[in-house]
Amino acid sequence: MNTHFYRSIQSVFAGQADFAQLIKLYGDHGQHHGTNARYTPPGLTEVISKVIDGRPDDDHISTSFVERQNLTMRMAMRRFTRLTNAFSKKLENLKAACALHFAHYNFCRVHSSLRVTPAMAAGISSRIWDLGELIA
Repeated sequence: MNTHFYRSIQSVFAGQADFAQLIKLYGDHGQHHGTNARYTPPGLTEVISKVIDGRPDDDHISTSFVERQNLTMRMAMRRFTRLTNAFSKKLENLKAACALHFAHYNFCRVHSSLRVTPAMAAGISSRIWDLGELIA
């Protein structure tokens, strides 16, 4: 991430949002060392935690939430799966697909752990949207 990004976060949220970056460094062992070698991911050698803004709790700085969201996106939108007919070739189409996915995910889909939509849980919406409202 560049310095401009850090300053943007700090100027927009001014310490009101807890934001940190977790950097994971991996070793180089376990890579292909021959034609018949099995691939083994390199081992984690170091984890660096950097506070960008606010006062995040060190125990809650994690990549788990964003990795779960990435998995949800890949499973729900075939555009993120290469070698399929739905693979996005135009950035504009990809942006539209992402916006539609996140709107549906947050406003139309009831989540079993919340028993409401995320928008309702956050107090942004008081009801579940139907697909017609989402498209309109």
